This record gives sequence, structure tokens and C-alpha cells, in this order.
Amino acid sequence: MAPAAPPAAEMANLSVSTAPKGTAKRDALCASEVEVQAMWEREKAFESNPCYDEDGNKKEKFIVTFPYPYSNGHLHLGHAFSLTKAVFRAQFERNRGKNSLFPFAFHCTGMPIQAAANKLKSEIELYGVPPKFPEEDPEVRAQMEAELAAAAKAKADKQAAGGKVKGGKTKLIQKTGTGIVRQWNILKRMVPEEEIPKFADPIYWLMHFPPIGVDHMKRFGSGVDWRRAFITTSVNGYYDAFIRWQFNVLKQKGKVLFGKRNNVYSLVDGQVCADHDRSEGEGVGPQEYVLIKLKVLAPDHGQERHGKMEKLLKRVEDEGKKGVYFVPATLRPETMYGQTNCFVLPTGEYGAYYVDATDEVFIMSARSARGLSCQAYDAANDVYFTKEFGKIECLETFTGDELLGLPLKAPNATYEKVYTLPLLTISMGKGTGVVTSVPSDAPDDYVALKALKDKPDFAAKYDITPDMVEPFDVVPIISIEGYGDASAVFMCEKLKISSFNDKSKLAQAKDETYLKGFTIGVMTYGPHAGKKVSEAKQLIRDEMIAAGQAHLYFEPESKVVSRTNDECVVASTDQWYLAYGEDSWCSAVKKHVLDGETFDAFHESTLEKYEQSLNWLKEWACTRQFGLGTNLPWDKEWVIESLSDSTIYMSYYTIAHYLQGENNLNGDESLSPENIKVNDLTDDVFNFIYRKGFPLPSNTAIPSETLEKMKAEFRYWYPMDLRVSGKDLIPNHLTMALYNHAAIWEDEPELWPRGYYTNGFVMVDAEKMSKSKGNFLTLLETINMYSADATRFACADAGDSLDDANFERATANAAIVSLSNESAWIKENLIDADKSAMRSGESLGHMDKVFQNETNRLVKATEESFEGMMYKEGLNKGWFEMMIARNEYRAWCQDSGIAMHEGVVRHWVESLAIIICPICPHWSETLWKDLGKEGLAVRAPWPTVGEEDKFLSRQAKFLRDSLKSFRNSAGKAKKGWKEATILVADDYPQWKVDALLWMQSQYDAASGSFAPTFMKDLKTWSATNVTDKKQIKFVMQFVSFMKREVEDCGESGMDTKCPFDQMGILKESISYIKSQLNLEEVIVVQLDGCDLPVPDKVAQNVSPGKPTLWMR
Repeated sequence: MAPAAPPAAEMANLSVSTAPKGTAKRDALCASEVEVQAMWEREKAFESNPCYDEDGNKKEKFIVTFPYPYSNGHLHLGHAFSLTKAVFRAQFERNRGKNSLFPFAFHCTGMPIQAAANKLKSEIELYGVPPKFPEEDPEVRAQMEAELAAAAKAKADKQAAGGKVKGGKTKLIQKTGTGIVRQWNILKRMVPEEEIPKFADPIYWLMHFPPIGVDHMKRFGSGVDWRRAFITTSVNGYYDAFIRWQFNVLKQKGKVLFGKRNNVYSLVDGQVCADHDRSEGEGVGPQEYVLIKLKVLAPDHGQERHGKMEKLLKRVEDEGKKGVYFVPATLRPETMYGQTNCFVLPTGEYGAYYVDATDEVFIMSARSARGLSCQAYDAANDVYFTKEFGKIECLETFTGDELLGLPLKAPNATYEKVYTLPLLTISMGKGTGVVTSVPSDAPDDYVALKALKDKPDFAAKYDITPDMVEPFDVVPIISIEGYGDASAVFMCEKLKISSFNDKSKLAQAKDETYLKGFTIGVMTYGPHAGKKVSEAKQLIRDEMIAAGQAHLYFEPESKVVSRTNDECVVASTDQWYLAYGEDSWCSAVKKHVLDGETFDAFHESTLEKYEQSLNWLKEWACTRQFGLGTNLPWDKEWVIESLSDSTIYMSYYTIAHYLQGENNLNGDESLSPENIKVNDLTDDVFNFIYRKGFPLPSNTAIPSETLEKMKAEFRYWYPMDLRVSGKDLIPNHLTMALYNHAAIWEDEPELWPRGYYTNGFVMVDAEKMSKSKGNFLTLLETINMYSADATRFACADAGDSLDDANFERATANAAIVSLSNESAWIKENLIDADKSAMRSGESLGHMDKVFQNETNRLVKATEESFEGMMYKEGLNKGWFEMMIARNEYRAWCQDSGIAMHEGVVRHWVESLAIIICPICPHWSETLWKDLGKEGLAVRAPWPTVGEEDKFLSRQAKFLRDSLKSFRNSAGKAKKGWKEATILVADDYPQWKVDALLWMQSQYDAASGSFAPTFMKDLKTWSATNVTDKKQIKFVMQFVSFMKREVEDCGESGMDTKCPFDQMGILKESISYIKSQLNLEEVIVVQLDGCDLPVPDKVAQNVSPGKPTLWMR
């Protein structure tokens, strides 16, 4: 039985349309939550241990985990939103009778804490305690911000020639809206000021924030088994030993290797910058380019602007160096046969950098030169481009304008000499700032060259003479079927691109020509003519490198900034790395993930992202040279980075309570429940606990009984049934966890993760959460503002897909009112009410049965929604539609002068208490107690209900839809019309009977469905059997509508007579109908045999199941 209106439209009826006046209701909810949490604590409600039946078979279990949050501050609403997906599911499975476990921990590994501590230490050294920052002086602050603004404006002015740019605010001003960001001030918002100096020690962060995280999580009612909680890093010796064992196993299996690798790198930090060490650019990896070397020839136009280049060329010649080269970075070396010129940005800043490895001078941006200085020229022989890593000598600087009009020798080009021309759309933040031009296959190049040819004034503005442009025609080099041998020209003409301001069209043309060129293009020029581009690309690249015409160059795919505010480069460094992407390893993980029997990604689009990540994720630098974490066991100069120590820790939860126990996050040995010492956790111990076929270790003081229990507990809980995370972790953590499970338990794929659920980010009131917007909410602030259950309610309502969700503060406020009002109504009408105020006994009326049936339907529907991780839908079913069902029943009883049935109302209340428990457990627990129920609501079983009686649902829908139709008719009645008659028909006209009989013949009762060709077959049948061709349209509409009825209520939807007593239902509800329509008198009559003069226009609207209100 579908609701009369979407749940959102019913909010007003549920008394949740406005925020509460005052805070009494909120405060009452909060007080109740604190009492409930204390009870849960006493009852150890969420402590889960292995359970077995009398035959030794284990009780069905469910373990769900969530990525441990980073402990450099308080948990916020973003954490809470994603967290609820795990919290809701854990409680749902607990109510379904499973042995449900939700453990939790706190991540401290990596650079963020270390970087913040270092920054604070520097501030204290420079400015004292408490610090006196320069910007606190209004005059100094004004000057600093003016300088920052001026620098930003100057940068923007330089870029303005290249098109639209972002506003000129600096990042520092953007961050707070006012100016400088200080670590002291960040901490001041979270801790007492006198305590801040202690945070200069990174270890103090580990002592301070994780316990607060525990308290806030408890206040949220998270349902965690806190005995299993821990922090990471070597501070926790137990976890440290676990990570060392994991890496020893990976090394033994050949999964950890050593060598030079290109990785995103911070020169300021002096080490690889992994995802969690970044403030910007998470998920960004290295991109390979080919530097094409265009040799600078002697200037030949006598232009004064070439004076600096002439001096540089002479100096290079005098010093015996091998020449000066422009070095554009390209992804398409196979197109170099089509070069017609080279582009630079007229306002760009360039340098002439000496490259030791080649004894040459490269013209490029300072940014790209910095990156080149960190890369290997010949990795096999440990030769870098520069003698000193990270440093490169700049011999001269140039503006782009000073480089225009220079003659160049371009390798592989058909022209002996090409020229440097202006291109206003070059980004100095990508590549080298130099672009080689291939107008046959690059739409941007074609449009730019054509503009210089077609607009002499534009060329003259940059002192570009006709002989630098006119002789250089497009050179066809690649043939693409359907695009010709100059695909860029074809696409620009096809899309009518007239200038480089047609950005969207140019982007479309570029994507299409590049894709088609690579996939179906054939080389038509050069030694590889006749080969597919996809085959020739690598060959041409290698030939150019071997000939000294090109070099490999790497940079991040997009901008990456470290936690120390350093823009990162790509560096070739000696590195321990995990060999992700290795064929057999990757294939095993793919097989597991893509098999719906072994892994559930919940959404097809998510599954595609895992496949993409498995194709993309390759060798991963798994160590750094400083920071918090675990030292690599065989090479202690290295520290395991934060993503690499976070891949199989879910298995550590299964034994953590033996090692650490509750209130021992840091792993204090003196608090170990089993008195286990860290030194006794040898690799042999972990191998016995976690891996198949390893003997009981003899070299440990841990009792064999304890070891057997830990092993059994791991085997009880594993595999992990579900992991919940934000979508941003798909390309790194989540995929890495799959890889590492597949490596550690290589011979036991049944222990690999069974499912991952990922969600989008959360906005607040449709805006990105931000301190500057005033909508940044910590978890505790949100709880204090709305209560835990109302916060959880709004999180459930925010959304479930990969799209960004929307936490609405109005919804949280409304939830306070709704939860409070429902508690009051239940207490008033069921718990404290006079028993005589309600009917009782086994005899149920029609509407009693309808209400009970609707309750049963919604219990089932809520269960299905929660099982599919669709909590917004589950909230609609388990709360909003439950309220609608009760409201309709209550209104019917009240308007009909009939008391509600106590048993039916109690069934609804008790069902509601449990099906909403995953989302609002405190409210449910309080209600459960008030109802006098035994035990805890969080341990109560999911309501056992019968199957929905679809026939009864259809009758209820009949009354609801009829009333809606009656309201519409009454609203259109003319003033003064008081006579009202409901007209009912039991029989269809013959043409509808014929259509229904045909539908019956097409219905497959076994599958409960029609054939996929049903609508096509209907057209054929109608054309043959409907004599009045004008009637065919109405037949199609009628059958289409009835098909939906059948899908909703089953075979009875095709009955040729109304299968239920319409007159009886309407007459039983006549008082309700009159009240709802505000009419004093309404009669119900059969249309057939009716003595009243019913107009034909009214009569033709009456059909079985669709009565009509006739007013006059």
C-alpha cells in the first residue's frame, strides 16, 4: 500500500515542520540519551564474543568496520555521516539476531601530526608563549595582507592575458577569510590555551585526542566494542608488532621490493608524500611525459628582444656545452612528424637551466626545472639530470615575449626550421610551460596557428612576422577512418570552432581526436607508416630517447601540496615499494572483486571504480624516512607510511581485547587483560594466530590456551563482512586492503573482504562544510545542538549514494520535535492511558486489519532497505510512512467514532521501536523500557510479521485514492453545491474486459510477470482486435495502467470485476469520508440501476475500483 503523498510532504502532519521553540525537547532527549548510554555501559550491550550452539556450530556473525579516523583533532560531521552507515548496519544485524561486532580505532601514523607539531614548535620559538604574532598588530596585519593581496593581484594580472582566472585571494586569506593561519590558533579552538605548548611534542597528540574521540563516539551511541580499540604507531607496541609481522610476511612473499621509483615527493619534507601526507591532491599519482628537444638556432630576424638569447648561445658555445633546447612536455611523441612551430606564453616566466647529465641547457619553467632536478636521467646507472638532487643551475631568465620569434630545429619535423609563437592559453602550472605544435592532430594548435595566419594584427602585436607563420602548413601524419588525415582540422570545421575561446568545443574536439587517434589511427608518415598509432607510439618514443632527441619527465597528474605546504614534484628515489599491479596478484584480486558471490560493492558504478583502481594502482612507495609509525623491520631507517600500515588491521580487532583491552588505547603492557608482553608477540605467534598450517609456537611466554583462543576468535569473525568508507578511499586504502588481504591469506580467499560500501561527502544545508561559512560542525557540537538521535536521523535522511549527501539542520531540528511528540503520544495513548479508552480482543475490523497489514508491510520494506544500505529509504519506510499509517488509522477511528484497537496499536508501537532502533537507538531503548519490555532494545529481535496481504493493501489503497479523488472533486464544486453522491461501478465496459482477458493470457503466473515484449505484443493485439481505431489509444493507456496494478498487487489486478466490496468499504468509512470532505451528508450508490439523473460526463469516469464523487 503506497503512501498518499511522499513522506516529505507529510512532515506538517507529523508535527515536524518547524524547529523547536526553546530547547526543552532537545534537552530531554539528550538527558535520556545519557541515561541510556550509562545502561548500555553497565550491560556491556555492544561487547561481542564468539557464540556457538550446543553442537559447536558458530552463531551467525556480522563484523563491520570503518576506516580509523586521523587523530589530529576532534571528529566532525563528515566523519559522523560516513560512520552512521556502519553504525546503522551493525545495529540492524544485531536486531536481526546476528552476533554483530563493530570495533573502532584511531590512526596516528604519518606526517599530519608531525607537521602540525613542528609548525607549533616553530611558532613558539619565534613568537613565545603565548605567542605574539606580528599580524596581531593592526598596522602590521594590514601591511601583510596588502602584500599578500598585491602578490595575488600581480599573479592574476599576468594570467589575465590567457583568459578567465580565479579571484586574487591568496590561499591563506581564503582559508579563514581574514588572513594568516597559525597552528596555535587552530589548537586554541580545541584545547585550553595553557595546554597548547605540550602539542609541540607529536606524541602528546596521541595521548590527547584519541580518548576524546572515544568519549564523543560513546555520546553518539556508536555501539562500539571498546575493548578492541587502539591507536597506531610504535607508541602502541602491540600494534607495532602486528605491522612488523605483516611486512615480514609480505617481504617473504616477494610483495615488498626495493629500487628507484618515481613517486610524488616533497622537497621540503625530504621524502615521498603519500596520500595521507597531503593537504591537497589525494589520489594523484605520477604522470609520464616525453620532453622533446627543440634546438635553439641563431636568431635570424634582428629583433632586439633576442639579445639575452644571443648572449646565452655564445656563452654555451664558448663553454663547450652542447646547445640550448626548448623542452615541451608531450604525451604524444608519435605526432612529432607534424610539428610546425613551438608555443610559449608571452607573459610566462622561463629559465635557461643547465642539465649536467647531457651538458645541455633546457628552456622551461622554474617549476618544471625543480621537478626535473629530482629525476633520473639513467636510473639503471644511478645518473640524475643534475649533479645535486633537487638543485638545478639557472643560467638566465626570460619572459615568454623574449622567446617569441626564435628559430628552432624540431626533431622528426618535416620543416628544417620552425619558430616560437604566442599561445595565450598555456598553463605555467602544467608541463614545462613550452608547447610543441602539431596542428594536424591537436585542435588547440590548429586554432592558434590559424589565428596567427588569419589575423595579421594579432601576429604583429607580438612581433611575429609573416615568414614565421605563413610557410608552415598542416602536415598530415595520422589517418583516422571517418576523420581523414588531419583529424584536428576535421573536428574544428565540424564543430565550427573559430577561436581558442571556444573552450568547451575545443575540449570535445581534443578528447575525440586523441581517443580516435590512439585507438584506430594509422601512421601515414615516417619509418612507422602503416602501423597503428597504438603500436608505433612506444617505438617512436624509445627511438627518440635513444637518439638523444627526447627524455622522460614526470610530474604529478594534478597539483599536490604536502601538509608542510610544499608543492610536490615527482622524484626518482631509492624506495621500498609494494608491487601492486603485478599480474598474478592483481588478477586474483580482480577475480574476487568482480564475482558477485564473493564481493558486494552495492552499486555497479562503484564496482567500476574498483576495477579502474586495480588497473591504475601500481608500485606503491610504502615507506618514508621520518614521521610517526612503525619502522620497517629489516631496514629501520625507514618508517612504514600511513596507508601501508592500514590494510589488514581489521584482523587485529579480533584479538586486540586479549592484548590491550578497554581504556588502553596506547597499549600499556601493565593493563593487558591476559598479561601479554609485546616482546612475546613474535612472527611465529602471529603466524599461528592468523595463518593456516603454522604450528603452536614454542618460543613465547604466552600460554597455549590463550593462543588457541585468539586463533579461534580470528577464525570466528573473519572474513570481514562489510567495510564502510567515503568514496575518496577507493583508489588507495580500499584497493590496497584488498591487495594485502589477498597476499597475507593467499591460499584462503574465503578470508578476503566480503563487501565494501562507499558514500559521497556530506554538505551542510547544500553547501560544502567550511569554517569560513560557519557550517563546520564537530560531532560533539552537533550532538549538543540536536541530540545524538536527531543527528543520526538527519544523517540517515541526508542520502546514501556516491553523490554528495546533504545534512539539513532543519531536518535535525524537525527530528527533535518528531521524536519528542511521538514519545508523548505513545505514552499518553498506550502506556499511561485508561485501558478502556481502546478496544481490545481478537475481533478486528476492516481498518484494524488494514493498519496491521500496513505495519507488517513497512517492517518488511524497512528491512529490505537497510539490507541494501539504503538508509534514507529505510527512514522513509520505518518512520515517515509508519507515521502516515498511524495517522490515517487514528483519523479514521476518530472520524468514525470508533476507538482504536489496543493490540493493533501496540503491534505498531513495538514494531516501530525496533525498526527505527538502528537509526535512533536511544529513543527506541527508552520506549522499550517504558513499554515494560524485557532486555534491551538494541538486543531485541527484529519484529516477526506475516507476509503483506496485497489484497488488503489494494483495498486500503482504494479508500485512500478514492478519498484523494473526492477531495479534488469537492474542491472544484461550485459554491452552494451541497448534495454529494459517491457513484460505484462493479463492471468494466466490454472493451476493458477484452483487454483484461488478453492480459490474463499473457501473464506468467510462475514468474509473476509479463513477457519483455508485452507492450509490443499489445500494439499488435490492439491493431487486430480493437475495431474502433480511435479506441486503440485508450486501450494502450488502460493496459499500461493495469500492468502497473498487477506488478503492485499481483494477478488479482486483472480481474474483470472489482474483486472486493467497494460499497462495503465506502459505507463503513462514510463518517470518515464526510469528516474529511467537510460534508454533512454523502450517499453511496451503484451506478448501474441508479435512479438519479447522472450526467454522461460524470458516469464515464466511474469504473471498478475508481468511484466518483458527484456534487450538485
